[in-house]
Amino acid sequence: MFPIPTQVFLTRGCGIHKQPLTAFEYALRDADIEQQNLVTVSSILPPGCRLISRETGVPTLSPGEITFCVMARAETNEPGRRIVASIGLARPKDPALYGYISEHHGYGMTEQEAGDYAEDLAATMLASTLGIEFDPNAAWNERRKLYETSHLIVDTLSTTAAATGADNGDWTCAIACAVFRFTPVETSA
Repeated sequence: MFPIPTQVFLTRGCGIHKQPLTAFEYALRDADIEQQNLVTVSSILPPGCRLISRETGVPTLSPGEITFCVMARAETNEPGRRIVASIGLARPKDPALYGYISEHHGYGMTEQEAGDYAEDLAATMLASTLGIEFDPNAAWNERRKLYETSHLIVDTLSTTAAATGADNGDWTCAIACAVFRFTPVETSA
């Protein structure tokens, strides 16, 4: 049985190359997670999992380490095509409850639109789990206010990588990741 992650950080990156795999590698480098053996998992933020900064999380990684993450990835070799990869995170106020991480990858959206969409996905999943009544057809800003006033959701956030397809037809790759970390839980003697 794998241990439960105790920390998570968000990162993002973009890469361009004539080969799609190398463009992906460059996006991983831009996100500073290229030395990891990444294992993508689904979208549950474990209870008590603490959000840390990328600057704090990256130095804890060891080359070759098997690293669990939730990843969004978009690629194109169409010149001028807009791509986005977003991760949204919604955390409950009660740290004993689990939250949600959403991934969104698509075309034509702005960075802000993709980030809002990913946050909305994560918050909607969490709200439905917590039993918060909401109108699914309401605008994201309206639902965000409802979630905040419910006092059940502490916050939502997102990170997005956005890029435009290279003019020469090279592959362009955008990734966004929520990277999990495992740290020993300190206990008092």
